[in-house]
Amino acid sequence: MNDFSIFDTLFNNVMADNACLYAKTSTPRVDVLEQKDAYTLEMELPGRSENDVNIEVDYKNLKISSVKEEAKNDSENEKPKYVLRERGSRDFERNFILPEDVDTESIKANFKNGILTINMAKRENAVPRKIEVQAC
Repeated sequence: MNDFSIFDTLFNNVMADNACLYAKTSTPRVDVLEQKDAYTLEMELPGRSENDVNIEVDYKNLKISSVKEEAKNDSENEKPKYVLRERGSRDFERNFILPEDVDTESIKANFKNGILTINMAKRENAVPRKIEVQAC
């Protein structure tokens, strides 16, 4: 093994670690709970409000996204100059394929204390029924 391959391996490991860290910090965490008659999705969105979140349903695809613009100084109409910044806001988009039994027309969402909650009712399965045959 030559010196370059050692450097390359070290560089790739560092980049992989940073990519993993970036993915963990830029993608909101989600819990999905299945109940008898519904699914509930909860997403952590600290520092955001209901106005920062966009939810779309296209057939069986649920897309949750947010674009949060950085605050500007009122007096100078420019971005603030930070001395230290550890809480940068990031845009995100998460996509979920919904189970077949979700009633997409009944999906409801609410936002409280930095938690987005999406309630998705299950459709009732078709109940077998007897069809009466009539004489003509």
